Order: sequence, then C-alpha cells, then structure tokens
Amino acid sequence: MNAERREITLVVNGAPRAVAVPPHQLLIDTLRDELGAYEVRYGCGEGVCGTCTVLLDGAPVSSCLVLAAQADGQRVTTVRGLETGDGLHGLQREFLARGAAQCGFCTPAMLLTLTAAIEGGARRRDDLRAAIGGNLCRCTGYSAILDSAEAFASERATPGGRR
Repeated sequence: MNAERREITLVVNGAPRAVAVPPHQLLIDTLRDELGAYEVRYGCGEGVCGTCTVLLDGAPVSSCLVLAAQADGQRVTTVRGLETGDGLHGLQREFLARGAAQCGFCTPAMLLTLTAAIEGGARRRDDLRAAIGGNLCRCTGYSAILDSAEAFASERATPGGRR
C-alpha cells in the first residue's frame, strides 16, 4: 500500500528544494535519496553515533531521528553548506591543518556540531568536548578535533576573526 505523499519545502544549503515525501520518511533518507546530499552519512540509524548530524535551523540534529515532514519550511545545512565564498569554512581549514579528519566518516557531523557550538558561544575545550558528546569517532581520539575547534573558536573570538 502506498502512503500518501506530502510536498514539503526545505532550504538545503541556502537553496529552496521542494520534494514529496511519505509521512514516515526520515530526513536522512530525503536528503540522500531524494535530494542527492550524500555527504550526510548514515551511521547507526538510532541517533546514537551522531554520524548523520545536520543543522536544522542552525541546531544540530540526528537526521535519522527526524521525519522529513517535521523539517518542512526549515533550513537544513549539510557540510557542503559550510563553504564560504573563499572556499572552505575556517573550521574545515583547521581540521585539515591539524589532521583532525582521519578516515573522514564522522568529519561532516563533527564540523557541523562544532560550528553550531562555536556560533553559540562555546570557546573552552570542556564546552567543545561537551558539544560533540553525541558524535562518535573511532580514529582520532578527539584531541586533534578539539585542538582544531579551540583554534577556530579562538580566532573567531578575536576582533576581525574570519569565518
């Protein structure tokens, strides 16, 4: 039996996108299967690992726990949405400079979660560590990730700091 589809509109990385979804479809499936946003990674499917994190109106969410219809009319930012007119986002540059992205599987979610935390005012290592508490990484041991976030947060805190 086909479930009735509902048309929703999402603003994905700044671009309005209309898509018809069944009521039970998850945001991760809509982003990946309907909109081709394969940079959103599928991890555990239970909201435990944080791998599928996107920003929903600026707040990190596990896209495997959000129904697509719940996101109707909202802004969705994937890691591609962090790019600026100058190329990579400042936090992405710090990740590269400090070797924070090893296998890269958790990297998009870490970048998004930390960006939201830093934009929300997190600067101290303990606050940044708490922000990524729901994002699992099996490669780095978190030190390089936190070093990158601290460096970027420090840069943002200085007058004239770049994005």
